[in-house]
Amino acid sequence: MNPTGSTLVLTLLLAVGLVFFLRAASKDRTTTVEVRSSRPPLEVLESLSSWLQQRGWTAEETNPEHRSLRFRGQVRSSALLAGLLSLLGGVGAGCLGLVVRQIEPALGWWPLILVALGPLAGVLYRRRAARAETVELRLISHDQATGSALRLRAHRDELIALELELGPKLGLFSDANLLSSPI
Repeated sequence: MNPTGSTLVLTLLLAVGLVFFLRAASKDRTTTVEVRSSRPPLEVLESLSSWLQQRGWTAEETNPEHRSLRFRGQVRSSALLAGLLSLLGGVGAGCLGLVVRQIEPALGWWPLILVALGPLAGVLYRRRAARAETVELRLISHDQATGSALRLRAHRDELIALELELGPKLGLFSDANLLSSPI
């Protein structure tokens, strides 16, 4: 294979990598964990509810029969990451344009117009990453002797923030340690 052909293959592989990075950056990472606390259930639920509301979540549904609460919030995309992806997309598209120009010199400098596709990566990321998400709390058991057990279903990052900020205060512990799990 000639050097220009191998450069084209590598450039196309970089484009594939960018597409997979875009998919991973906007992937839904909703997780369900069971959390226990030695505190009474009412104290734990009130603390969790007030903490979520301070973070911008709004109470959407309360179901006393199922002993569950649901909160809704709008997750925003990162402007910094959108800018970085636009920059990477522009540089990658420019490289592809240069390789196409080397393969087909008769096209002149027209292939460099591909650079204009760069901001499309940031736009795609912003559209896919900005979405409405929910946090669901469900009381599994409540015993004055053993405390309370909850099932939490939320975005992984929200569960990590909850564990870091409220874990020591409420004595929360779980079998699944979110802080040490990969991705």
